[in-house]
Amino acid sequence: MSHYLLYNLPFCQRPHRRKTNLQQTMRLMKNKVRDLKVENRVQTTAMPFIMPNLIPPKIPDGEKVDFDDIHRKRMEKDLMELQTLIEVHFESRKKEEDELINLTERIEKRRSERAEQHRIRSEREKERQKRLEDERTRKEEEEAKKRADDDAKKKKTLTSLHFGGYMQKLTEKRSGKRQTEREKKKKILSDRRKSLDIEHSSQEKLKEKAKELWDWMYKLEAEKFELQYQFSRQKYEVQEDQERAKEIDTDVPAASNHTVVPPVSLIPHL
Repeated sequence: MSHYLLYNLPFCQRPHRRKTNLQQTMRLMKNKVRDLKVENRVQTTAMPFIMPNLIPPKIPDGEKVDFDDIHRKRMEKDLMELQTLIEVHFESRKKEEDELINLTERIEKRRSERAEQHRIRSEREKERQKRLEDERTRKEEEEAKKRADDDAKKKKTLTSLHFGGYMQKLTEKRSGKRQTEREKKKKILSDRRKSLDIEHSSQEKLKEKAKELWDWMYKLEAEKFELQYQFSRQKYEVQEDQERAKEIDTDVPAASNHTVVPPVSLIPHL
């Protein structure tokens, strides 16, 4: 065990030694000074060593020379150097420990900040996914409702086509008033015409109005196609009935007084 390690041990853990003389004490102090100089030479880059300005002892003039006094002053000088090296060493060590503590604190702070940022990003991503899911569900519900409304309107239109022509003619016969083709067309157009009211509308309102008009035009085109198809189908059936009636008329004997009346289908006006 080196003298430096023995010096750092508590007093109760130091090995007990017998009292040494002055030369052994000086030898021990010199060894400690040499060990501290070697250790301090490694740490000179962190903290430069500043040697105190010590005045070497003067040898008195005359025949008598007090070697004990010279030896004592030399020991005091070595002790001061030793104390200075010890202080420099502990100051450098304390500085390194403080830097290590600061570095550890910065690392922990950065780690906590990254964890917080990751948590915030995860929450924002969850909220975005939830908004997208809600928007998709809302659109699907709106589309389903719109399809159901369109189907109901188509069924209502087809149902009214079967009875509309007959009821209209019956009403005209009862009231004794027959509308002209122009009046009927005007009435239908006035019923179907919609007011725009877009003078003080915003851009979003204009977009909604344009989409509404487009859906309405699409619906009218679908109804037009259905009516044209129904009209052509009914026309074909009427022609078939007329042809069948003609065939029946040709097969009946000329002497018969009975006449066959062909069936008349009620065709709604388009």
